[in-house]
Amino acid sequence: MDIQSQTSIPAGIDPAEWAIRCDLAALYRLVAHHRMTDLIYTHISARVPGPEHHFLINRYGVMFHEMRASDLVKIDLDGNVLDGSAPINKAGFVIHSAIHAARDDAMCVIHTHTSAGIAVSAQEHGLLPISQHALKFYGRLAYHGYEGIALDLDERDRLVADLGAHPAMILRNHGLLVAGGTIPHAWSLIYYLERACQAQIAALAGGAKLVLPPEDVRLRTAAQFGNNPDSPHQALAWEASLRLIEGDRTDWRC
Repeated sequence: MDIQSQTSIPAGIDPAEWAIRCDLAALYRLVAHHRMTDLIYTHISARVPGPEHHFLINRYGVMFHEMRASDLVKIDLDGNVLDGSAPINKAGFVIHSAIHAARDDAMCVIHTHTSAGIAVSAQEHGLLPISQHALKFYGRLAYHGYEGIALDLDERDRLVADLGAHPAMILRNHGLLVAGGTIPHAWSLIYYLERACQAQIAALAGGAKLVLPPEDVRLRTAAQFGNNPDSPHQALAWEASLRLIEGDRTDWRC
């Protein structure tokens, strides 16, 4: 579905950027639909075309379920707002600018504060290989120690070093973060990482002894999943997911 074609492109905005704005606004609403929000906090960002690594992030104070393409703010890697004077959250800038600056493959970055994600982030063993969803991230998941609210620019280097080349990271005592090569890819990553955390919390709550697949099965399953940002399965899941928000009272493509 070419979602940006269903509305006119505002004057002065490149069509490629507008398409990304429409997809990113839809992603915000999908995150809200699946109850992964934290009031006006946490962020999703997407890099726009160009060598400057400019990226879009949410206007501070707009709820995820009401996000529109025009609510997204374009900023540079120094935090300067490039399309007006809309407010942004500094902690969101610190985290997202770090990933966009360091990883050319990280077109879209999602950070969440869900109950399950925070709970797993506080467990010493981290994400356990106890579900098929968790095995999607086997050998592909990083961890970053908690340093307080992410307001210090010097934490960016440590965030990037801890993430490495992985597509996902658990921020200890904080939440989840994924870095996708496309918006549908990032959506797939956060959806399954969140579900893996939910399954783990539920399994541990049962109090029974857990069954862990053997190492060769873990590796085989991770290889079966792969991490292709252009997977046709992700494209299908994205198109299907968009239908969940088609009935919203206000259109995100404006």
